[in-house]
Amino acid sequence: MSIAVPSHHARSGPGASLRQSLRRVAEAAVTPLQLDDVLDVFHPLRRGADLRGRIVEVRPETAEAATLVIKPGRDWGGHVPGQYVRMGVDVDGVRLWRTYSLTHGPRRDRCISVTVKAIPDGVVSHHLVHRARAGQMLQLAPAQGEFVLPQPIPAKLLLVTAGSGITPVIGMLRNLFSRATPYAGDIVLLHSALTRDSVIFGPELRSYAARGLLQLVELHTDVDGMLDVAELDRIVPDLAERTAYACGPAGLLDALQEHYDERGLTLTTERFRPAATVVAGDGGTVAFANGTVVEADGATPILDAAESAGVLMPSGCRMGICMSCVLPLKEGAVRDLRNGAVTVAVAGETGPGGVPIQTCINAAAGPCHLDH
Repeated sequence: MSIAVPSHHARSGPGASLRQSLRRVAEAAVTPLQLDDVLDVFHPLRRGADLRGRIVEVRPETAEAATLVIKPGRDWGGHVPGQYVRMGVDVDGVRLWRTYSLTHGPRRDRCISVTVKAIPDGVVSHHLVHRARAGQMLQLAPAQGEFVLPQPIPAKLLLVTAGSGITPVIGMLRNLFSRATPYAGDIVLLHSALTRDSVIFGPELRSYAARGLLQLVELHTDVDGMLDVAELDRIVPDLAERTAYACGPAGLLDALQEHYDERGLTLTTERFRPAATVVAGDGGTVAFANGTVVEADGATPILDAAESAGVLMPSGCRMGICMSCVLPLKEGAVRDLRNGAVTVAVAGETGPGGVPIQTCINAAAGPCHLDH
């Protein structure tokens, strides 16, 4: 038998007391678990839950790139084309966070999409491109980023991309060209990739050019060599008249920025940071926001280790049930003593709020930093 129970965010009104009573009954029925723990199993995308997404499709783009279509939770707040989303992905029992540009245009089904290119030694990118399947759950953070077009949109644009740097730009283009009154300005897209077959969204970009929606300058390293920024003025004679955006490898962006600075022109760039890694071990130091550092072994809960060192910690049941001991893990790795699952937080990737962990059932799995 199932009981429909309202979330914590139920509105006040005549039925509020009844809803609260129903919730109390349901909570008593699932004790010692929390009601939200049960709801997370059956309705993980509900309003008021931690923001998650369910993969509904994995669509290959090239041999080493794929688009993931994701149904986000009800609290997903939308995005501006060009922004990115931080995603928590469970790979072999370890939760790793990575950042990917949102690549979709308007969708009636409210789904979002990211397009991932598998990179050498990229644990998460290889998992998402080659192993992810429909039905799998991901953790999500709200959309972020300043790599967005100004309003009103300029009449002349130059978009310079290379490799997976096309991903934020395709979101911009799909939104521009899907409007009731499509963008009628002048766009030059200069894109570089290793080969013609490795161009992510290649057929789509070429169709835009064939329809006269943009001018596509496509360079392939195997034939044309690397993009020579010194050639930019020849390729785009009206360079100074165009609002310019660029996304790609750091070397290309550095050269472009120097080129623009020398001419007193403005260039907006998006840089993909190389993903930092945290190697999980057994025990380590636990650092707190107030400067306290505690040595903890791999078999002692962080709560116990911190209290033994004189740190005042929030706590409750001390059994992993009441959630009173939850603190944000800002950086590092911890291991769940119940099942061995490792949770990882990477500075610059996890998000400003950190990853909530229960200190009573997690031990240090290497150096880690808690916001407390």
